[in-house]
Amino acid sequence: MPHRKRRVFEQGHLRKFLVVVDETPECESALTFAANRVRRTGGKLALLYVIEPGDFQHWIGVKEIQREEALNKAQAVFRLYGRKLKNMGFNETEYQEIIREGNKPEAIVALIEEDEDIAILVLGASTDPAGPGPLVSSLAAGKYAGEFPIPISIVPGGLKPEDIENLA
Repeated sequence: MPHRKRRVFEQGHLRKFLVVVDETPECESALTFAANRVRRTGGKLALLYVIEPGDFQHWIGVKEIQREEALNKAQAVFRLYGRKLKNMGFNETEYQEIIREGNKPEAIVALIEEDEDIAILVLGASTDPAGPGPLVSSLAAGKYAGEFPIPISIVPGGLKPEDIENLA
């Protein structure tokens, strides 16, 4: 992974907290933490939904239908988290919604490389006994460990929302 010089975030500079959104419970923990950090320290939220490749890519018609369904699902997820952010006092100008296609870890790294304002990736860890989840495992302990271009904040999955708010 190529290293690039990260921008130093000075007082008053906009920095973004990146949250990968999906329908998992740990995503809500990550969003709660990131939103509260933004409130306390300033910045903006960047919500990323990654559409991963489907199983039927060799059938063009099926691929397009799957892609359209995935885009609809992404919009539904954004609406859900948009309502949650609104209930937390955020408006549409304080966060951005981004959709990417491809392998999730690679899409995250590519976005970070493109947008130098992204300063922190916030992930939620699963409470599943099998492990913290595939994204946490691949980014924090897998092939990207030690070389990730920005800090990663991992929110433990067992925390209550009020505990997350207090920690943020």
